Amino acid sequence: MFAGLGGWTARSFAHSVLLPSLASSRTRFRAKCLVNYSMTVNDNLLSKPIRRANFRLCNVSGHISEVFEIRAEAPKLHVLLVPGNPGVVLFYKDFVEFLYELLEGTASVTAAIGHVSHSRKDLEHGRMFSLQEQIDHKIDFIRQELQNIEIPILLVGHSIGSYISIEMFKKSPEKVKYCIGLYPFLTLNLQSTKQLFIGKIAKSQVLAAALSYLIASLGWLPVQALRFVVRKSLGKSWSVNAVEAACSHLSQYHTMRNVLYMAMTEFREFSEAPPDWTFMRERKAQLTFLFGVDDHWGPLDLLEEISKQVPGIGVSIERENHTHGFCCTEAGSLWVAQHVANCIKKQTACTNQ
Repeated sequence: MFAGLGGWTARSFAHSVLLPSLASSRTRFRAKCLVNYSMTVNDNLLSKPIRRANFRLCNVSGHISEVFEIRAEAPKLHVLLVPGNPGVVLFYKDFVEFLYELLEGTASVTAAIGHVSHSRKDLEHGRMFSLQEQIDHKIDFIRQELQNIEIPILLVGHSIGSYISIEMFKKSPEKVKYCIGLYPFLTLNLQSTKQLFIGKIAKSQVLAAALSYLIASLGWLPVQALRFVVRKSLGKSWSVNAVEAACSHLSQYHTMRNVLYMAMTEFREFSEAPPDWTFMRERKAQLTFLFGVDDHWGPLDLLEEISKQVPGIGVSIERENHTHGFCCTEAGSLWVAQHVANCIKKQTACTNQ
């Protein structure tokens, strides 16, 4: 969670808290021909005009939520992205557009529905939503928006979105055919001082409210000044969309309160129950995970545990230094989109055999 948002506010909070859910066997593409092909794709997609994702508001079970999507004319599958925490879909706009191009228009791509009340406007009038309520919301989205489509649904979850995606898979096994977890947050990392720090803040209503007010106070700055602060604190590598998402959404009090409240319920859920290894064993041919080298949300210890508990499941390691918050840079969005596209093409080829 809090993927890649490190540095947005005070330095101490930045490095401890806001680093998706926004703020890094072992499948590696070693074949020389494939590496060269990937490099060519990088150059082409970063330099040529591509189809842009459309933004819309969607009413799901009475909750207005934000969606970014690209609809193909004759799709063979539908890719549904489930964001991490803070769950702002604008962070994933570049990723969605790159993935659509890499799949060559064969798939409709939805940058999932954003988390309830993690939005630009306080449409829920101060109400806060737990992890389970966000899961139910995404399940309702499939039932409402995708129930009547006949093509397969592929879930792509980022950070806590990986956990949410697995829960969605359990509820819609007849609709969901494949699930990819990116930098997955599936259980607590007891060795992480950052998680310990976040947990203490999120658990305290006083601290969570104070921190949310502190961050929201930056929203009083003129737009240009706020963008300057974000750029200076987060670095020049952030994409235009990521900077805009931080300025427009994370500077809202209701969004930050919901980010921290959701984090509190994530920690509580993970402290009470381990990952559902039984379900993963049953569906291991339909599950795959991408880990980062230095990611406290999805450490390599978790990769080892998944490989031990679910022998033969697909796991990969990203070694290009894109970090947990890949979606905050164009280069990270493109690299991960290539990985996801390769996974989808491989799975589709296996299914068609």
